[in-house]
Amino acid sequence: MSGLLPGDPVDTVGGEASARAYCVLAPNPSPMTLDGTNTWLLAEPGSDLAVVVDPGPLDEAHLRRVIEVAEQRGQRVGLTLLTHGHHDHAEGAARFAELTGTEVRALDPAHRLGSEGLRGGQVIELGGLEIRVLGTPGHTADSLTFQLPAEGAVLTGDTVLGRGTTMVAHPDGRLGDYLDSLRRLHTVAAAGDVRTILPGHGPVLVDALGAVDYYLAHRATRLAQVETAVEAGCRTAEEVVARVYADVDRALWPAAELSVRAQMQYLAEHGLIPE
Repeated sequence: MSGLLPGDPVDTVGGEASARAYCVLAPNPSPMTLDGTNTWLLAEPGSDLAVVVDPGPLDEAHLRRVIEVAEQRGQRVGLTLLTHGHHDHAEGAARFAELTGTEVRALDPAHRLGSEGLRGGQVIELGGLEIRVLGTPGHTADSLTFQLPAEGAVLTGDTVLGRGTTMVAHPDGRLGDYLDSLRRLHTVAAAGDVRTILPGHGPVLVDALGAVDYYLAHRATRLAQVETAVEAGCRTAEEVVARVYADVDRALWPAAELSVRAQMQYLAEHGLIPE
């Protein structure tokens, strides 16, 4: 949950990321949300229709700013998508749907507004823009990644962040699922289909394969550290966090505890520590 990833740019987020992707940064910075939530405005060049990914928190000024930016770019919002249901990504979705008259599509029915949901393997087309839906559970059970084939890019929500690493939100999130999701992203990046990561927080990552490699290596290191901590006598997640995350900002310890619980569950399921 700290440090830079391969391909990290130094500058902050917000603004045009590519010909098809524009970031409107929500005003909710924190140790957990980094600079704030990245609300993504996606559109095919020349199209008057846009897709919004993750409207963000329930902040009226931010939601109206997203609409304003779309209008300035000659677009109207035709669809709203959610990478997952955490409030910093989805709390404003219902109000945004009211303002734009759009459906909100998500994997979890609890966060949908309209008749259609989302699922891995689905292809969405709007105004000539193609979005492929990848199922990437682990951070949460309902986490999705959206691939833009024309850009060689993926919108990862909280599965991969622009700075540092993410948490596995135990018990909803599961480490085994998360590792499988990282491997899925590694496969598309290694094949050359994905070069760039447009994250839910933090700056754009221009080396997708390097970032995913870093995440996989980081998880392996943390798992080994948690296993060692348990072998040394730590019995609770709190005790493991105090030992393994001693050099991490204490403001991040609650998130670290969720990840540690997920790691301890994973290790126990694989017979590496007592249940």
